[in-house]
Amino acid sequence: MDWDSHVTFWEAPALVGRSEFLERLMATETSNDIRDFHEQLKAILPRLRIYALSLTRDRDAADDLVHDTVIKALTGRQSFQPGTNLAAWLFRIQRNEFISGLRRQRPTVPVDTAIAESLSHPAHQDSGLVMREFVSAFAKLAPTQREALLLAVLEGLPYEVIAQHTGVSVGTVKSRISRARDTLERLLLEGEAKPRPTSGTDITTVRDADEAHREQR
Repeated sequence: MDWDSHVTFWEAPALVGRSEFLERLMATETSNDIRDFHEQLKAILPRLRIYALSLTRDRDAADDLVHDTVIKALTGRQSFQPGTNLAAWLFRIQRNEFISGLRRQRPTVPVDTAIAESLSHPAHQDSGLVMREFVSAFAKLAPTQREALLLAVLEGLPYEVIAQHTGVSVGTVKSRISRARDTLERLLLEGEAKPRPTSGTDITTVRDADEAHREQR
């Protein structure tokens, strides 16, 4: 099995310099079930890359997060129940790894162009400006809105799965996605989004917390 042959634009450079180690790790077991698990995992790698970028907004941090997620999944695959949603299981691992990284207060440097690389497909010249405007607007969404929109639109996950994955109610998920779409539409219509505050508490995050609190009462 040639791991490198499966590495696409989406994974690079996330696994560059690490593929040999992962190859050895994945080759330790050869049963059909394990091979199927490996193939499914590799197929989901591009989506893990997108999700990592949406969480970190940093190229290097996203690379590390994808790598850590793959290692955790491979070493803990016995806890995965065959027949269930592998993508949701991997996203949960990645989210937990991201939270652990925040607790360690690992510094990151935002690179918004990484979002453009992960969201865009090869575009014609006349659509490049539109894509740049979209990426600029998308980057200005609250992190909770970006996450919900990515999982719903790009991953196609149902609201119930997103709610379980993010630890909030279905109503909060729907609200985040609705506000994200409304905000994107407004920013794109304006043509140029005003920068969000770099200090203080994000109003959208406060609203999310208030909604979650009300729904639990």
